[in-house]
Amino acid sequence: MQQEEPPLLVLQFSDLTYTVHKKISRWRRCFRKPTAVVASSATAAAMAMPPPPHSRLLLDHVSGEARDGEILAVMGPSGSGKSTLIDALAQRIESLEGRITLNSTHVSNRLLRSISAYVMQDDLLFPMLTVKETLMFSALFRMPRIQSTAKKRARVMHLLDQLGLVQVADTIIGDEARRGVSGGERRRVSIGIDIIHDPLLLFLDEPTSGLDSTSAYMVVRTLQKIAKTGSIVILSIHQPSFRILGLVDRLILLAFGQKVYGGPPAELHTYFHSFGRPVPQHENSTEHALDLIQELHNSQGGVKQLVEFCNFWIATASKRGSARILVGSTDVRGAISASISRGKLVASRPSSAFMFATQLSSPRHHRPKKTNNSHSQESDHDTKLSGADMVCKFANPWWTEIRVLAIRSVMNIKRMPELFLMRLATVLFTAFLLATIFWNLDHSPLGIQERLGFFAFAMSTTFYTCADALPVFLQERYIFMRETGHNTYRMSSYVLANALIYVPFLAVLAMSFVLTVWWAVGLAGGGSGFLFFFLIVWASFWAGNSFVTLLSGVMPNVMLGYTVVVALLAYFLLLSGFFIARERIPKYWLWFHYLSLIKYPYEAVLINEFQVEGPCYESGSQILFGTPLASLSPTLVSEMLSLVSSTSALLNTPYANMSASSCILTGPDVLIAKQITELTKWQCLVITLAFGVLFRFLFYAVLRFSGRNKRE
Repeated sequence: MQQEEPPLLVLQFSDLTYTVHKKISRWRRCFRKPTAVVASSATAAAMAMPPPPHSRLLLDHVSGEARDGEILAVMGPSGSGKSTLIDALAQRIESLEGRITLNSTHVSNRLLRSISAYVMQDDLLFPMLTVKETLMFSALFRMPRIQSTAKKRARVMHLLDQLGLVQVADTIIGDEARRGVSGGERRRVSIGIDIIHDPLLLFLDEPTSGLDSTSAYMVVRTLQKIAKTGSIVILSIHQPSFRILGLVDRLILLAFGQKVYGGPPAELHTYFHSFGRPVPQHENSTEHALDLIQELHNSQGGVKQLVEFCNFWIATASKRGSARILVGSTDVRGAISASISRGKLVASRPSSAFMFATQLSSPRHHRPKKTNNSHSQESDHDTKLSGADMVCKFANPWWTEIRVLAIRSVMNIKRMPELFLMRLATVLFTAFLLATIFWNLDHSPLGIQERLGFFAFAMSTTFYTCADALPVFLQERYIFMRETGHNTYRMSSYVLANALIYVPFLAVLAMSFVLTVWWAVGLAGGGSGFLFFFLIVWASFWAGNSFVTLLSGVMPNVMLGYTVVVALLAYFLLLSGFFIARERIPKYWLWFHYLSLIKYPYEAVLINEFQVEGPCYESGSQILFGTPLASLSPTLVSEMLSLVSSTSALLNTPYANMSASSCILTGPDVLIAKQITELTKWQCLVITLAFGVLFRFLFYAVLRFSGRNKRE
């Protein structure tokens, strides 16, 4: 009889324990009802101790193994710890006790991310992309750049055939508003984007949830084909049918965090018969297991007796000859090398891939002799590398990631043009409204007030119209977490692509706004003034978009985000210098004045408008404007000016010999009156752009801090 060849990879886990603690808050402790006085000193000492925190044991010393070429299914009733065990094996839990090894070697988090994939229970996909486009973008991200686009396209076509998605390759994914592929097809697409790079380990959290029996069977059958290519497939499943159970190689049955069975599904009948509760005829063994677990849970002893019998069953498995523990044929480095040689992974050093495959093809390989050539020295150095060094952390450089992310974003925007067109319509309508209200402003004291109001409203509007960027990341948050959870691309690449993709669209909005209001309102500055006005409006859109993007990374939902955006922008406008001069702002709020996003664009457009020499905004005949004497006749005003200007106190001042036609208020005088003398308009432009860069950097910091896809 031919001896069975041991598997290449074996993932073993032992005594996995995970406890969730829920501590009593200090507030509740302070208002806890006082207890009665105790007589016993021992009791008093016990009460003096702080109460133990409430805790719940989600995993209780769970052990088992999974082998390449097989499917390991984790089954149990709701709340039994199925998803928790999957998260534990995928190293998505922080405070986990126990040991997880790959071929008896500890698996680092970096190595596991590179050689594994995790498929969540929810299908997180872009609804406007087709099935083929979704898989192609995944291939561009996950497959290394040394492979040509033709090979990546061939891999996508092969995967479409493997997943049974050829007929719907050009159909969009769809969502609640747009009809797309079916639920089973969407689930297979979710699996496909995570196996595009042929991972060695594939974790799936209830991949058959919400599917009919036929679709669920097709999904598990696809997973069986994936396992046969040399992967370890570990999935959680609630209640598999008889057909699905026939596709599973190994089964772990959990009950309230404890293991009550581990082994082939075919031995369930024998297992329960030995326990004294045989499976009735014509009844599914898994249904019988779930019913028995619930029955024992409601009994006095609970599931303890079944857990103890499971331990006895595993201990006596060698005597029955049904549960042999196999160890991988090589260490983890050799296993990865074999995977590289068969094209399942790409090494971080492609030139050394074949060297690894040949030297580590057996557990005890001999080290090559040192020679003087550089190739031998490189090989000798590479033999000392760990398994994590043999696999790239990221498949592509950052510029490739940015390019692919930008292409995907543009494609999503093109498929949903109504979003950008609605924002463009809002900007154009606002500009049209301002143009018709502030039509052809004159150079008068009243015109100064109207220009100040126009600029204050115009610059604040550029920030308010950026609020539409808030739901963009909120909708993509979980897709982003899924893709970065297994090093699909760098977080920095996502932030840069997200920033660059908005630049041309914001330029279109800025130019549309400027073209509508510039000549209609009658703004000053000529060609250079028009260009600067466009730049500052563009910079304002950029800073506002970056500010809203930062808030989208902090806020948990859209409604709360809109509330915070509107409130903060209102505060920025209040302290921008339009409603109250800087010297009149209380000192304890002056810091907020310098942090106001609207302050710098507002001052920039005022400098651009009023620094031009020539226009006179107030003549001698208008000197009484805004006073109770404004209704005096021009003759009386001229006589008053002659009398006042002839006094000795005004002889050596610009107001000497003042007449009704004299100019007493120019554009620079307006800037001095508004205390806009600290910065130039170009400095204000640079500060506005810097605000946008700062907010993008803070957005990246928020993603780094909150983007960890792990349980706390």
